[in-house]
Amino acid sequence: MHKDNRTRVRNQKPRRKKKPLPWIIQIFNHQCYLTFITGCLTYQYKIQKEKRSKHALCCCSWKEKLFCPFLFFSFGLSVVMLYVWGETANEHFGFDWITFLGTGYWFYWSVVLLCLFILMTVYTSLLLLLGLLLLWEGYEFYLHWCHKVLVLLVVVGCLFLLWVLCTYWKDKWLTIGLSMQLGPENTMMSFEKAVEEGAFGLETDVFFSYDGVPFLMHDSNLRRTTNIREVMPTASLKYVSNFTWDFLSTLNAGKWFIASPPFYNMKKLSKADEQKARNQKIPKLRDYLELARKEKKYVIFDLHSPPPGHPYRDSFIQETVTEILNSKIEHHLVYWLSGSQRSYVKTRAPGFQQVARLIPVKTLIEENITVINVDYKRLFYKGLKDYKEANITINLYIVNSPWLYSLAWCCSINSVTTDNIQNLRKMNRPYFLMTPAFYIFWWLFLDFISVLLVAIIVYYHLWKSSKKQLHETTSTDTETADIWEIAPNIENEP
Repeated sequence: MHKDNRTRVRNQKPRRKKKPLPWIIQIFNHQCYLTFITGCLTYQYKIQKEKRSKHALCCCSWKEKLFCPFLFFSFGLSVVMLYVWGETANEHFGFDWITFLGTGYWFYWSVVLLCLFILMTVYTSLLLLLGLLLLWEGYEFYLHWCHKVLVLLVVVGCLFLLWVLCTYWKDKWLTIGLSMQLGPENTMMSFEKAVEEGAFGLETDVFFSYDGVPFLMHDSNLRRTTNIREVMPTASLKYVSNFTWDFLSTLNAGKWFIASPPFYNMKKLSKADEQKARNQKIPKLRDYLELARKEKKYVIFDLHSPPPGHPYRDSFIQETVTEILNSKIEHHLVYWLSGSQRSYVKTRAPGFQQVARLIPVKTLIEENITVINVDYKRLFYKGLKDYKEANITINLYIVNSPWLYSLAWCCSINSVTTDNIQNLRKMNRPYFLMTPAFYIFWWLFLDFISVLLVAIIVYYHLWKSSKKQLHETTSTDTETADIWEIAPNIENEP
């Protein structure tokens, strides 16, 4: 009897020794994983058993439950702001310019905001992800007060910026529906470079000096694009039309472009171009027209009315038309944009191509206007379909991004105004050869497929993990049963 028992024990197969776990699993184990999550969220690097929840995924105190909506809200707001700012990249230079007018200091605030929105989105998404992982492990959700303060700051900051956009930049929201400068702006160097790059026409802004000389300038003051602060600091914010040409002609209009480039991704100028830029002056309208006449380029410009009390307040239209006629430029090359005294311009220069803003098609037909110059965001409204059906020529401004240029191309827009001609001219076809509706369909369809694949992969790994865990549990139970089968016999041995 005893011998049979001993034989049975000896004949029992020896248990296999467990293989030592790899070093990476020994160090980065489940306990380490939990410690990392709780440390990131609560700054407490100890797993407290009493924090273990008894209620699955609904496991946090009432204070945390009250704060959870703020966390989700901050994540949603930061994603929205990042998407909006990414989609309005075409307007970043304009934003920097407007900020300069308000602060008097030129900086890439658009890039700063983009980085800020990226950080906010990454931060809030990580908090959400870690919180969900902690709940998945069955522990109470808890955020340190530092995280709560930062989340509230994200909410307040995003709401403030949304208010600014809704108040001062309303039309930029239309960009959501649509989902490099060559030389110092408004200088002869910039126009010459545009001609070299094969520009179809040249666009600018025209002001009148106090003594009646039309000249090129974009801003209403001289602070940003000239050295006025060095020459006459107290007059840097003075309206440009209140200076005489004798003074304006002495200012440098190119050094700022070297010292403070307007685009953060602007290519470095060659030594020759840098020297040329340093010596640029404010050009007259006459110089601009002479270049366009020589190169047979179209011209279009915003004509700014002089302020009240200016000697040429009532005659600037007549003086401008006279300047154009004296330049001997071919009349069909002139796109006349100003709506002031249009009947007078038609009578004196019938060869000019009359261009209007976005006004009703009926009005355009009545006034015999066949060209419109509109903001690119107006594409959001049916792609300007009514105007194309009426055979109205459409020019969009300002189109700098390749994706936006592609959209204009696919929408059969006739021409665009751009600061990025050196890149857009290289495109011999749109980036996507499909209609906007078809593009949106494929975008949503591929997103759905991606989500489905991710869900399948996650489900497969969870199923595989649970199956492995079940197998290990079954093996352990079998070994335990074998031991108990032998143990009573061992006890009976003498």
